[in-house]
Amino acid sequence: MIMNTKNCSPRSYALAGGLCLAFSTSPLLCAESENNEKNQRATNKSVEENLQSVEKKGSVTIDGKKIDYKVTTSRLVIKKDDGTPRASIFNVAYTREDIDDLNQRPVLFAFNGGPGSSAVWLHLGALGPKIVPTSSDGTKPLAPPIRVRDNPQSILDVADLVFIDPVSTGYSRTENKKENFHGLDQDIKSVGDFIRRWVTENKRWGSPKYLLGESYGGVRAAGLSMELQNRYGMSLNGVVLLSSLMDFRTLRPSIGNDLSYIAYLPAMTAVAHYHGKVKGDRNTLVKNSQKFASGAYATALLKGYALSQLERENIAKQLSAFTGLSASLILQYDLRINSSRFRKELLRDQGIVIGRFDARVAWPVQEKASDTPYYDPSFSVAKGAFSTAMLGYLGGGLGWVDEKPYEIIANVHPWDWGKKNDIVNTSSRLAVAMRDNPHLRVLVQCGHTDLATPPGGILHSIDHMKIPQPQRKNITIKWYDAGHMFYLNEPDLKKMRRDLVEFID
Repeated sequence: MIMNTKNCSPRSYALAGGLCLAFSTSPLLCAESENNEKNQRATNKSVEENLQSVEKKGSVTIDGKKIDYKVTTSRLVIKKDDGTPRASIFNVAYTREDIDDLNQRPVLFAFNGGPGSSAVWLHLGALGPKIVPTSSDGTKPLAPPIRVRDNPQSILDVADLVFIDPVSTGYSRTENKKENFHGLDQDIKSVGDFIRRWVTENKRWGSPKYLLGESYGGVRAAGLSMELQNRYGMSLNGVVLLSSLMDFRTLRPSIGNDLSYIAYLPAMTAVAHYHGKVKGDRNTLVKNSQKFASGAYATALLKGYALSQLERENIAKQLSAFTGLSASLILQYDLRINSSRFRKELLRDQGIVIGRFDARVAWPVQEKASDTPYYDPSFSVAKGAFSTAMLGYLGGGLGWVDEKPYEIIANVHPWDWGKKNDIVNTSSRLAVAMRDNPHLRVLVQCGHTDLATPPGGILHSIDHMKIPQPQRKNITIKWYDAGHMFYLNEPDLKKMRRDLVEFID
């Protein structure tokens, strides 16, 4: 309580002081206060004691060289300023053993998206020293049970790796039921606080630092690039946006917003080519599709119902050539084919639907009369294998035993998207980070057959970032043959390693 003593008489001021002194020295209140403090300390201690850390040693052969490493599995507690636990964030950190100067050793923080996904996909699918085996092209499921094996395409030889499960995913949990971590800014701040703590506790402030975010992880990485820099003074060396997005307008069409149709078209062209519905050189077709999408197609959509019938028919004919769908179907849907309908229609005559995460995957249709696919066969290929392998690796390989379920995909909804009537777009945050840190580099990795976050979306965001022209040379774009998790395709995994090594070195 703060009292206004400006107009108080000496008597009343003394009385007020006496009352405060009386209350502050009351034995009952003092005892109660001490008990509350003891209970809080006991709670904090209990949380800390239950968050053990497990260390293991291992080795993996990468690029013909044996790499010895230490893997630390733990839950790090992020706290309020008074020491009260806020949340425990589960993480797995791999550090190379034969490093004399940590200031010269890069560290990369990796996370997946969702929101609501654990980091299992990047951890055991691409970057870590252990990997979930897949078919050679990643389009066919292997017989269960699936067990991890050594990953010769890991980047542990060039950077230490920290895989982060945001709050409520994996084994990460809130320690304060009143605090909401399920939101755009809440998520960025909590992951940022974790990175700060990990860097501090592991004495890595002098190390080159990188972020790698997949899918919604791109939204998070863009936000973190500014959060870490502005809040903690942590300037990054690089940000990797893997199959990412930063602007939700590129995914979700609405009345008056046709941007997503433009963003998706080149990916549809690549998918149609893969399934033999359009002929020619894929790269040339995709390039021409990009030009058409941002040119004549964008102009036609901008005109709306002012477009003449002749113009409509001409645009439909060109869309048919780029998508493999009939012009009549395209006209039926007003020149606007969303990705879900495309997945159902492209191979409808064969009774097959194609994948969302990877449109190379094509399985039998579930509901023939429906306009939507009902399921994603490419996710079916991956989920069971990664779930089984991760749970086996946690207990067997990492030595981490937990009674709680490991949430591969957690329910974090409703998600707080922030400002009302404002579509999420974190590209401006990345632009601020690049403006204030002219040495910050960005690697954008795009999968041709990704119908979850199509390359056209992130490329649109990159093209519209307001950054000084000299900083544009710090942005690199790399392409891969497969889809969202293109690293499940072995040739793409090898190329991904080469690209990341070049980027980090």
